[in-house]
Amino acid sequence: MRVRPVTAGLVLACLLASGTPASAATAPSPSAAESARRQLVWGPCSPQQTELREAGARCTKVTVPLDYADPGGPTIEIAVSRIAATAAPGRRRGILLSNPGGPGGTGLDNTLHLRSALKDAADRYDLIGFDPRFLGESTPVVCAPAAPAPAPGPTTTRREDFDRSVRDARDTARRCREHGDNARLLPHATSPNVARDMDAIRAALGEPTLSYYGVSYGADLGAVYTQLFPHRADRIVLDSSTDPAATQYELFRRAGRPLEESLDAWAGWAARHDGTYRLGSTPARVHSRVQELLDGAERRPVVVSGLRLDASLLRLVLRQLIQHEEYDPALASTVRDLVDAAAGRPVEPGPELAAMLELLASPELADSMLGGAVFMCGDSGWPAGGWPKDPETYWRNMERSRATQPVFGPLVNGMTAPCAFWTSTSREPATVIGNDLPVLMLQARRDNNVPYEGALALHHRLTGSRLVTADIRAHGVFGRGPDGLTPVPCADRAVVDYFRDGTLPAADLTCRRTGEAR
Repeated sequence: MRVRPVTAGLVLACLLASGTPASAATAPSPSAAESARRQLVWGPCSPQQTELREAGARCTKVTVPLDYADPGGPTIEIAVSRIAATAAPGRRRGILLSNPGGPGGTGLDNTLHLRSALKDAADRYDLIGFDPRFLGESTPVVCAPAAPAPAPGPTTTRREDFDRSVRDARDTARRCREHGDNARLLPHATSPNVARDMDAIRAALGEPTLSYYGVSYGADLGAVYTQLFPHRADRIVLDSSTDPAATQYELFRRAGRPLEESLDAWAGWAARHDGTYRLGSTPARVHSRVQELLDGAERRPVVVSGLRLDASLLRLVLRQLIQHEEYDPALASTVRDLVDAAAGRPVEPGPELAAMLELLASPELADSMLGGAVFMCGDSGWPAGGWPKDPETYWRNMERSRATQPVFGPLVNGMTAPCAFWTSTSREPATVIGNDLPVLMLQARRDNNVPYEGALALHHRLTGSRLVTADIRAHGVFGRGPDGLTPVPCADRAVVDYFRDGTLPAADLTCRRTGEAR
């Protein structure tokens, strides 16, 4: 998943029923596409889309089949936005869709971020944003409201924390399964169906092909599209992708080692700044401070601003802040606050921790995570599924991981999603990757969310692709400047040149911190 600056909020999800083969259910018929095009009514975007309205975007709804194996059956609507190309008609390339990741991320306004990052290349495209099926302003899946969660008690144990996560997961699955029309909708919440919706948008707009930029889960979604619709794929950019031979649970578990390595690198930075943060003058001492904080929270949750934070929540906070090198000061400040709070000292949380505490205290928090769960549990294996059904599998993996991954192992091996109790997982096989389409891929060498080896695996399957590696600790490589992060100029140039002129790098390349490539 791609994360925006930490003060914008905490990402806590570090989170086809018929079985018809993809080749038999990939696109609406020409008559259906023509009918959808005739029915499109463009108008102002909804009032909540303030920035889109200010940018002059127009919005509409595209009607698509609920089940592509039954194109004449029930339908749903996909919310779509458009910022029209400004290039002269002869220089307009077509349409450019995007997805910001997740799974569960809405994308109606993602075009605004993309337009800023693409610079003059954006002028050549109608920039098309969309909310994936069942999310945002598309036909929604709404689960029954969650009951108020009881706060952790003054004392706890590892097993009590785990058992509470199991109860929460079972309750989430139940209230989603039993609510409204969800039993009919949820079997169709899959990544291949989102890719089919993308192609339905293309057809409804009367375009022969589409271009695409996706980051994190959005990159994997783009890879799915290249397999289902190879002849409709124009210029495709996949930023921060994963190994298509792994399930999502396996991918989560693989993040443990790079997360620990990132923590080691941060500990070295914090030790060099001991005069400011007072966490220890050596990396080992800084690391011990973090481990002591977690070990203590597994017995007695840390109280900050009236909220009790158990060890699982502390690990989520750490994971959010360890993703980008630019967040090192924020992580050090947050750990300092938490260490002080654990020692019973009064704490006025810094802005990053305060923003996280506000989100954690929000009554809407549980419902905000459901969009991700719908797809994490809906796919059959990759890019968003494949979770064990036995809760004890998670417990055993969590405990075993502590020997080599004591900080993040219990997090990435745990029950992040309610999929163990989900009953509507797709019977459609995971998408098989393998063709020679010219695709541009980007990956940070020290990405601790989707490790570098996963991008290499996808790169080898997409034999026509070029891989641009950024030698940084980050998640998401292109367009970092608008997010307040340090840009990678040579990666940005590669993307802009490709979308502008169709020019791929002659070979794979690595971008250094200076922006130079080799």
